[in-house]
Amino acid sequence: MFEYLKGDIVEITPAYAVIEAQGIGYMVNISLQTYSAIQDKTVAKLFLYESIREDAFVLYGFATSAERKMFLLLISVSGVGAGTARVILSSLSTAELCDAIRTENVNVIKSVKGIGLKTAQRIVVDLKDKIAEFGGADVPVVSAPVANSHIASEAVAALSMLGFVAAQSQKVVKKILSDEPALSVEQVIKKALKLL
Repeated sequence: MFEYLKGDIVEITPAYAVIEAQGIGYMVNISLQTYSAIQDKTVAKLFLYESIREDAFVLYGFATSAERKMFLLLISVSGVGAGTARVILSSLSTAELCDAIRTENVNVIKSVKGIGLKTAQRIVVDLKDKIAEFGGADVPVVSAPVANSHIASEAVAALSMLGFVAAQSQKVVKKILSDEPALSVEQVIKKALKLL
């Protein structure tokens, strides 16, 4: 199993990054938390989780080992797969998720697209005793606003990669940006995930 990957960032979107190490380009699926942490860098170190299925070999990368630990905890819950865990970590920071689990705030977890009441309750019940290692601390997300059309196209591309219909994503992103034009890509995607 791979522990981490360190190399040059060749390409980065809110949904994946291509990291070149020793002449090989690795496509690594990332969350918005990780995107925010590495978007302005030229070199990245990502902690990895590898998903090996009979039809695919998929890498998931995380800017911090704490985010990877939370991802591993999420996929240990029955009914939560790697894709769903990534959407959860794109909608909520590790600290927000820990806080929601600790306080048994099912509504916060349920606000994530694709998470129903039963799954949210299962996440709380299964992980409440396992999140003691997370002190609730998380890296603050800082991002610089870019041009609106660039933000819109990046947000729609990321949502499409997360499995949402492009036409529907475009509508939602357009509405979000018309209401709040100063939002960053991450903020637009987070809001869109709650509306789609």
